Amino acid sequence: MSAPDSNLGEFDLIGRFFRRAAPLDAQQGVVLGIGDDAALLRLPEGSDLVAAVDTLVAGRHFPLITDAHSVGHRALAVNLSDMAAMGAMPAWATLALTMPSADASWLQRFSDGLLELAREHGVILVGGDTTRGPLTVSLQILGSVPRGAELRRSGAKAGDVLAVSGTLGDSGAGLEFATSRPRAVDRAAVDALIRRFDYPTPRVQLGLAARYVASAAMDISDGLAGDLPKLAAASGLHAHVQVERLPLSAAMRAAVSEAQAREWALAAGDDYELLLAAAPSMYPKLEAAARRLNLTLSIIGELSSGSGVSWSLHGAPYIPATSGYDHFSQASTQITV
Repeated sequence: MSAPDSNLGEFDLIGRFFRRAAPLDAQQGVVLGIGDDAALLRLPEGSDLVAAVDTLVAGRHFPLITDAHSVGHRALAVNLSDMAAMGAMPAWATLALTMPSADASWLQRFSDGLLELAREHGVILVGGDTTRGPLTVSLQILGSVPRGAELRRSGAKAGDVLAVSGTLGDSGAGLEFATSRPRAVDRAAVDALIRRFDYPTPRVQLGLAARYVASAAMDISDGLAGDLPKLAAASGLHAHVQVERLPLSAAMRAAVSEAQAREWALAAGDDYELLLAAAPSMYPKLEAAARRLNLTLSIIGELSSGSGVSWSLHGAPYIPATSGYDHFSQASTQITV
């Protein structure tokens, strides 16, 4: 952050950077927004409220040197990904922003990154709080889903295929390169991977398309090796993954060895792609929806009766080097999400 603006008070800050006018047609459901003690919001008839919250801490979830525009984007994107995993339509957000000083330049970049993505997904910022302290961003998102149409981790059935959207491991690679900057690699590939970390793309439209088609879903935030066991346990099933089927980007293949790419794809986290379970007869509908959205969808394994997760590589048993990210494990000392 640069020098603070000593003339910028809390309410000036909110008015200048976060209380921006939205088109009237974007304000559907907002009875009362920013400016009162709390917001008043109206759900569509026949819908359930869907709520999620994530916190980003400087030095833990993103390097201190990260562009504020990226921080604003990420704060909303990781929450939008939770909406996508539930098949929910995002609608409103609240923001709690803690920062060491009122830096007008940083705030402009941050609010631009946040509100640009909000406009893209029809999300309205309806309230929040600001305070002084170590840089921490907590954002809550609220949305809705038609009653009974939500996607859950617990809905999978034996015989379902497991599929993932997009490519895996790119964001973990991007974080590594953003903090270490190796020289002897493809520069364009490295830049593409860093951008995948800085600007994750939530798969909201795919989540909406997966209603009534997928049997279970979750987003991949802690790495496939960390997240898949959660879905398998919630559904009371055994999951098996053929590791050679994990989708890897051209940038990843250009930047690192296949073995390193594979490990990042399994455990690095921060991809915010969707992990979906679907009956084989329903999978073509999912694939067609992804194609309409210009997204790849890859079958990586299947679910069967039993418990736990197993992995194979070209038919041989395989054990991932790490099991995904856990904020409170002893190994969780590096910057990651």
